[in-house]
Amino acid sequence: MNQKELKELIEFLIEKDIAEFELERGDVKVRIKRTADARAAAPAEARYVHVAPPPSVPPLEYSSAPPVSSPAPAKPAAEEPGLHEVKSPIVGTFYESPSPGAPAFVKAGDVVQVGQVLCIIEAMKLMNEIEADAGGEIVKRLVNNAQPVEYGQVLFLIRPQS
Repeated sequence: MNQKELKELIEFLIEKDIAEFELERGDVKVRIKRTADARAAAPAEARYVHVAPPPSVPPLEYSSAPPVSSPAPAKPAAEEPGLHEVKSPIVGTFYESPSPGAPAFVKAGDVVQVGQVLCIIEAMKLMNEIEADAGGEIVKRLVNNAQPVEYGQVLFLIRPQS
């Protein structure tokens, strides 16, 4: 597909007020998607605006004072040494039970085995069961139900079985 054909296609889509279009021809794939704002204010021709470079910034002055460092992200303090941390393998939303109103998979004080489901993390409408990677007693759940979680965030503390 050459530039002329592409331009004609775009003009046709604007004329017919088509918001989204996809075309696949051999190894060429074209996808055009317009927002409501673009449809309301579709310009007849493209205009180029020259943007001047930002003014030069004066050099920073350095002092001999030590640099101020930002505090490290808060990490839950293990209540006792030797606790195993179960961390989130993905970014998503934490759920303690398989469905609203159902009992939680685990609670503090429960003894779990390796492979036992501890919670669900929803990511992109997919429910991912998070399993215990160590057996032992659940000491603490560090996340609230329906709370967003980050990759590597500690979800549970487990006291390993002796």
